Amino acid sequence: MKKIFYVLILMIGLQTTYAQEVPLLDRELFYGNPEISGGQLSPDGKWISFMKQYEGIMNIWVKKVDEPFDKARPLTDSKRPLAGYFWSENGKYILYVKDKNGDENMNIFAVDPTANATKGVPESRNLTPLNEVTAQIQMVSKKDPDLMMIGLNNRDKAWHDLYSLKISTGELKKIYENKDRITGYEFDWDEKLRILSKTDEKGVTQFLYKEGDKLTPIYETLVTEGAYIPSWNEDNSKFYLVTDKGNLDKSTLFLMDPKTKEMTKIEADPKGKVDFGGLFMDRNTRKMISTTYTGDKTENYWKDKTWEANYKFLQSKFPGREVDFSSSTKDYSKFLISVWGDKYASEAYFFDAKTKELIFQYTPRTELKKVEKYLASMTPITYKSSDGLEIPAYLTVPTGSTGKNLPTVVLVHGGPKGPRDYWGYNATVQFLANRGYAVLQPNFRASGGYGKQFKNGGDLQWGKLMQDDITWGVKYLIDKGVSDKNKVVIMGGSYGGYATLAGLAFTPNLYAGGVDIVGPSNIFTLLDSVPAYWESGRAFLYGMVGDPKTEEGKKLIKEASPLFSVDKIVKPLLIIQGANDPRVKQAEADQIVIALRDKGKKVNYILADDEGHGFRKPVNNMAMYAETEKFLAEVIGGRYQKEMPEAVAKRLKEMTVDITKVTYTPAEKTSGAAQKPVK
Repeated sequence: MKKIFYVLILMIGLQTTYAQEVPLLDRELFYGNPEISGGQLSPDGKWISFMKQYEGIMNIWVKKVDEPFDKARPLTDSKRPLAGYFWSENGKYILYVKDKNGDENMNIFAVDPTANATKGVPESRNLTPLNEVTAQIQMVSKKDPDLMMIGLNNRDKAWHDLYSLKISTGELKKIYENKDRITGYEFDWDEKLRILSKTDEKGVTQFLYKEGDKLTPIYETLVTEGAYIPSWNEDNSKFYLVTDKGNLDKSTLFLMDPKTKEMTKIEADPKGKVDFGGLFMDRNTRKMISTTYTGDKTENYWKDKTWEANYKFLQSKFPGREVDFSSSTKDYSKFLISVWGDKYASEAYFFDAKTKELIFQYTPRTELKKVEKYLASMTPITYKSSDGLEIPAYLTVPTGSTGKNLPTVVLVHGGPKGPRDYWGYNATVQFLANRGYAVLQPNFRASGGYGKQFKNGGDLQWGKLMQDDITWGVKYLIDKGVSDKNKVVIMGGSYGGYATLAGLAFTPNLYAGGVDIVGPSNIFTLLDSVPAYWESGRAFLYGMVGDPKTEEGKKLIKEASPLFSVDKIVKPLLIIQGANDPRVKQAEADQIVIALRDKGKKVNYILADDEGHGFRKPVNNMAMYAETEKFLAEVIGGRYQKEMPEAVAKRLKEMTVDITKVTYTPAEKTSGAAQKPVK
């Protein structure tokens, strides 16, 4: 059973009342394996599948719907936590994707949930047994449950050809050879390939209407615009289109006729504040169920009265919490629902939509559930940046604190241009709040969901206005008396890791230290080494940071790269990296560690040989956050849990790098010129 350490040791800057009222919660409650998660009903409703640890790693299990969870059987024995899975339409197979130690070279696997175990679990078949290939799932058939459409870049690393895949045998058949920079394949309700997307060297994307072998351009967006097809109308004569083209700022839902190119507006955010969020369709009637929009929180707009009534019924059973329909049978008569909130451990229930029967299934983290009264509320806030732009953000202050003069962690999300932070339970936010820190999560310009102007506002502003959006958030909290100006640390992953390095380099007096997780330090080498299959997005990347082939671009990139301002970094830095990261290569961490080391700067370095772009294995996560909370306590004086299991201590020692021995090996380059489609 997981332990909860009620450690009441006071650290510098932490109020006595807070420490007396709120126990120090074991980091395993936040970063250890959940007991059960990711539950799904089989299409016929006879089985429940879920994720549970097998030999210490989260794997897929299955049980009959009326069996207790302790009667479940493991189906997989992956040595790396699986990101997810799904059922084939007929329930004969469970399918999942897996890479090797975080390299993102994905293969597709199938396992029979009724098969007898061999060596503890049934045999999983690798349906795409290819090395250094990233398989992409394009369509999972409902008409022929043994069929999938997938993309494979085995012929040309930069471009995915379209294949049909027979699940039962693994038979592959090439449907479309991609020699034309095709970036997407769209199928209608009858699973007929109707629309292909093509992106040119300038980042202009065309939708091509397919009639036989003829491809006709019907719609076009610039690199600064976006559009996608979420579904089709009932008779497949028109498709739904979400776009922010032209004069549109907030993305909007339209219905488009591919033959006439006529477009009819269906819906945009009724409040006019955010982009179109999501379209939920009934796969049986092909009619709309709901649309969603996410501002501070997500709002549902129901189009189907039965679904709306069920949702309101469930809301009445769980006041003050959020309810999601997380899985259903094919006929939508039975569901697994998740119940959650910002300061609540989630729960899963079985719901019969006809009888309104509601049966508790599991809590992913039962030990966390016991102490959730100590979790902190996440509050949406806004503040103005240096140029007056209003920045949405979330602020979490420790439970039991006065909310004033607190040591603070600015937690910066990744991306940019698309991702954003959301309201809800966040393990790292709650972990930091429990240690006594206020946590600010800024949705800086270039974050997704707030309109085209906001998203594109970050172009060529890395280290400049984008960084101001974070800096002015810190100033706001200091002015409001929330944060102690001498005890602020910046921390984040991916772009958030870059923002950490930029914060220490470009505003050296603002922060007391930084935690960089898989962040790029040198944008030149970042661009040189992105995965080959990102080639279609090269113009998009250059639009964000500058074109390294031009003098102006080189100037912008050098100014924005923290590596070239390493002299200005004067505060302690913790760098965390995965050795197999295909996006931000290990070289990004190595080169700034060397630069800091050679100038006598304080830097600690954690490197995991079995991780990629972010850590997945619980033992690695717990080791990483053990080092992080120790670092934070030393720099800004919060609490930290000194104790750790032997396996975590061992792993932390293995991942801790002797910086005197770090050498720089440039990452392998991917040349844009060399990545045109192979003819």
